[in-house]
Amino acid sequence: MRTIQNYINGTNKPPQNGQYLDNFNPATGAVYGLIPDSGAEDVDAAVEAASAAFPAWAGLPLEQRHDILRAISDGILANLDQLAEAESMDSGKTITAARTVDIPRAALNFKFFATALLHFASESHSMPGALSYTLRQPLGVVGGISPWNLPLYLFTWKVAPALAAGNCVVGKPSEVTPYTAYLLGDICTKAGLPPGVFNIVHGLGPRAGEAIVRHPKVKAISFTGSTRAGAEIARIAAPMFKKLSLELGGKNPNLIFADCDYETMLKTTIGSSFNNQGQICLCGSRIYVERSLYAKFKKDFVEQVRAMRVGNPADPASRLGAVVSKGHYEKVLSYIELAKQEGGTILCGGHPVPQTGDLAGGWYIAPTVIEGLPLECRTNQEEIFGPVVTIQPFDSDEEALALANGAPYGLSTTLWTNDLKRTQHFASALQAGIVWVNCWLLRDLRTPFGGVKQSGVGREGGWEAMRFFTEVKNVTIAQ
Repeated sequence: MRTIQNYINGTNKPPQNGQYLDNFNPATGAVYGLIPDSGAEDVDAAVEAASAAFPAWAGLPLEQRHDILRAISDGILANLDQLAEAESMDSGKTITAARTVDIPRAALNFKFFATALLHFASESHSMPGALSYTLRQPLGVVGGISPWNLPLYLFTWKVAPALAAGNCVVGKPSEVTPYTAYLLGDICTKAGLPPGVFNIVHGLGPRAGEAIVRHPKVKAISFTGSTRAGAEIARIAAPMFKKLSLELGGKNPNLIFADCDYETMLKTTIGSSFNNQGQICLCGSRIYVERSLYAKFKKDFVEQVRAMRVGNPADPASRLGAVVSKGHYEKVLSYIELAKQEGGTILCGGHPVPQTGDLAGGWYIAPTVIEGLPLECRTNQEEIFGPVVTIQPFDSDEEALALANGAPYGLSTTLWTNDLKRTQHFASALQAGIVWVNCWLLRDLRTPFGGVKQSGVGREGGWEAMRFFTEVKNVTIAQ
């Protein structure tokens, strides 16, 4: 059994109430560790440590702050194999995905914002008889609450810019996938991060997470997770006038036109549908194909999806691992049953994938393709967040645009076409925070990230993240 602890004021500490939660390995369905079931008293201790550390951290010369964050980045890469194994064990994702995507990106987040803090500039405005300039100052203590699908990747996506901007952080990783965040604490200590600058409180959202949101000394909340949880955070935080960045759900469309580069599109669409068992907020779960290409796409897509190997996450040959928890496993399967009730036809998948030996209790689902569902049905309107996609033909640009915009979410859209005029029109008219044209998940960390409608408010990434974690002050000096 692996018992992890909170990371408060630079040291590992047990929860003050002495209570722990079971930590499951999705690949086996077995408990392999314990995590703190922290409460408000643990959050209070973390906030007090962060408040005490804030003046010195905010006043640290930028070059020194840069050097510490770069050392954290280097420390993550130096522990790549250990972190990848922990990430796979916690989340059920393949070890290959953790080693090649999650952990390297976590290191890059710290590296990027370590450099960004050296170049973060404010504005000045000269006017007759006066000079106005803008100060961007750190907020103080901020909270970061991250999800289970890309655990260390998205945790560092919040922590790194907050620290770079001069804030101190109280973070809560998902209670479903806490292990790599726990290991990050030790990496930060060895990198020379002063005690109290970064604190990690483990536990449940309604207890530890809500305590962070409610704490009067926490000036901003950056949250990634469900729309339901985001709405609750907004309800609590808005009357307290906290800054909020909410990156919420997605029900992303893929629009495929007949003039696309077919082989590139097909290979990428396999990935955009099922990478990380479809448990990425940017996965394209609604696939719309121009009718003249639909029959060919359907045949080729289903054939390749059916051939995808689902199995042991530690086996490099596995294309899909386990979904993250028993509850999520049951949720995804219930949506597949719902799709049948709504009149959908299961073209492939739609069932559990039994394993043997130690993996017999794990939570594995075959990648699933569903045809014949109208836009208005729940399967096409609600976020499933699993290895499930629907496919449907369209006949015109106008119909494709209406289908893409016809869900309550607006995180990302993938557009496959070589028509420049169409690309420009769709890029403007699509209701999404991100539009990928002839690619997917091609990310430049300088660009803003976030969605519209029920996919959230605010933007992360690049200068947007640095601006979020700072307060703007205008200074005007008369001559």
